[in-house]
Amino acid sequence: QVQLVESGGGLARPGDSLRLSCAASGGSFNSFSLAWFRQAPGKEREFVAGSRWTGGATRYADFGQGRFTFSKDRLRNSVLLQMNSLRPEDTAVYYCAAGYNFRQPELVDPDRYEYWGQGTQVTVSS
Repeated sequence: QVQLVESGGGLARPGDSLRLSCAASGGSFNSFSLAWFRQAPGKEREFVAGSRWTGGATRYADFGQGRFTFSKDRLRNSVLLQMNSLRPEDTAVYYCAAGYNFRQPELVDPDRYEYWGQGTQVTVSS
């Protein structure tokens, strides 16, 4: 049973950067697709960025293109989300998700993921 633990959230000012980390315990990310989602109060959970652990291109939501970077730390069996130029509308709980490999177009579908972290709060405010 894979467990996901996120870290790195917090309070930031507009224009600041934060880096989120998601580490796996109870197993490795081999054969998984991984992604970050976020959910703001009163809104549905939405895809942020994701990729297969082994190969495949990274997919980003439009709002993250050029500002967010999804990466994999194979040594620590974790995935990272570097968020730059943060905006107040980026305020949300950010979740790490993992599911057994599926096609890239399906990365955006939260129903494809079997495992979820507990979430980490990101608040962007001046």
